[in-house]
Amino acid sequence: MACFLVPAGEGIVTEIVKKAEAKKEQNGKSTHSDETKIPFSRKLNWLSKLLWGGSILLAFEHVWHGEVVPFFPFLTAMSDPADKAEMLHEMSTVGVSMAILITVVWIGMCVAADVIVKRSLSTKTTA
Repeated sequence: MACFLVPAGEGIVTEIVKKAEAKKEQNGKSTHSDETKIPFSRKLNWLSKLLWGGSILLAFEHVWHGEVVPFFPFLTAMSDPADKAEMLHEMSTVGVSMAILITVVWIGMCVAADVIVKRSLSTKTTA
């Protein structure tokens, strides 16, 4: 019913951290820039896009099934107290597990990208 709100919330936090990290990188004060050649703010941008894309698709699916409506209270589960408990349970199980899965996939992307960059750098230095 409202599971898309959890990844959207993580997306909001990611956007804030990304902007702060980009500002640090512009000022040359970032601690992450020494680790890899890919800036950490760019990696956070990947996470942000994954989270927002998933949230938008899930929100569309909920609109399609009539669980999200264009009038107050917007979520049909908010009109009935019994449905609120079910909605919160779905958010805490399905929403959190989706956000965790997206974050794990992003971590895998970052590790793979770092390996590829290191491999290409070592190839350039030996050639």
